[in-house]
Amino acid sequence: MRAIVMGAGIGGLAATVSLRRAGWEVLLVERTRRFTEVGAGIQLAPNATRVLRRMGLLDAVAALATRPAGLSFCTWSDGAEICRYALGAEAEEAFGAPYLQLHRADLHRALAAAVPSRSVRLDTTVVGIGQDDTSAHVTTASGERLEADLVVAADGVRSASRRWLFGADEAVFSGTAAYRALLPAGEVAGLGLPEYAVWLGPDRHLVHYRVRRGDLLNVVAVFRTRSGRESWTARAEPGEPVREFAGWDARVVTVLERAGQVFRYGIHTRAPLARWHLGRVTLLGDSAHAMVPFQAQGAAQAIVDAAVLGDALTDVTPDEVPGALEGYVRRRLATATRVQADSARAGEDFHLPDGPEARARDARMAAHAAAHRFAPQAAAWAAGPADGPTAP
Repeated sequence: MRAIVMGAGIGGLAATVSLRRAGWEVLLVERTRRFTEVGAGIQLAPNATRVLRRMGLLDAVAALATRPAGLSFCTWSDGAEICRYALGAEAEEAFGAPYLQLHRADLHRALAAAVPSRSVRLDTTVVGIGQDDTSAHVTTASGERLEADLVVAADGVRSASRRWLFGADEAVFSGTAAYRALLPAGEVAGLGLPEYAVWLGPDRHLVHYRVRRGDLLNVVAVFRTRSGRESWTARAEPGEPVREFAGWDARVVTVLERAGQVFRYGIHTRAPLARWHLGRVTLLGDSAHAMVPFQAQGAAQAIVDAAVLGDALTDVTPDEVPGALEGYVRRRLATATRVQADSARAGEDFHLPDGPEARARDARMAAHAAAHRFAPQAAAWAAGPADGPTAP
């Protein structure tokens, strides 16, 4: 059984590993010429780290990650703690897998190391997908036709495959953009920052946590805006983040002042779909369900997609592939769509103006934290027996 996976991001690599574990011969095609260290911090809740353990990759990933003991939500103006949730060993014991924070490149590197080089085709741009009753194929920009029993389109938020399968449907600008930066942890050691915190303010919020075994502080500062070009490499203008967050707690402003190189990117999503597959071709990850990152579940959902896809396609015949994809989508679509909606609602909640609504939100969050030990990011989709892979 042969599969072609399009896109060597987190979702595409995880799908390749999962399908190979299910006995498939996989060709992973990627349009870039080489893998580069793109992006910054990433968070993996137990629903994703459980899958990494199953793939035999958790130890390698965890060795480069941090395991936060807890998450604090703070007020923008003075850093007053709204509420705090447990993570760390407590969450790992409760959910059977750890909550990790790490550099995206470290996760990407661990996944890539699990894929043989002979299975990867870089500098290969796909310009079309086709299929018939017995096989599927992709056509490359060089005119080459690559055939397989299955095509998995993990080609990201700007997925061309999604358009080829289901018609015109463009990525949607969320109305928010983000500054992201990495600082040596020593540069902020004396500020008294919480270990892992989300600071909430009018039309803005800021997240910070440690990566690379705690050596670096990852900062993501989100703000409402009317324009936001989607780019991982576009740099913010000097002083721009400090101006955008002027008047915030002095510790936040100091972090932004010391950030040095700051990137700015517009946050885009995709509208929910009623189906992800057509015949022998399926979407996976951001191409199917790109979401705002306000519940730290974008990469995790792609990793779970990959695990469920591998489960669905274990021990199938070529004729059974379309039905197996139907099963994969049935197990995943409802949850991923719910996570999209929950993430969007979290953004609205985070950005309330000062006043009665924000005070009501703070009271609601405090009451929730008092009644529940674990942060929504860790708990909400940690078990997922209806759509997650069988626990190892």
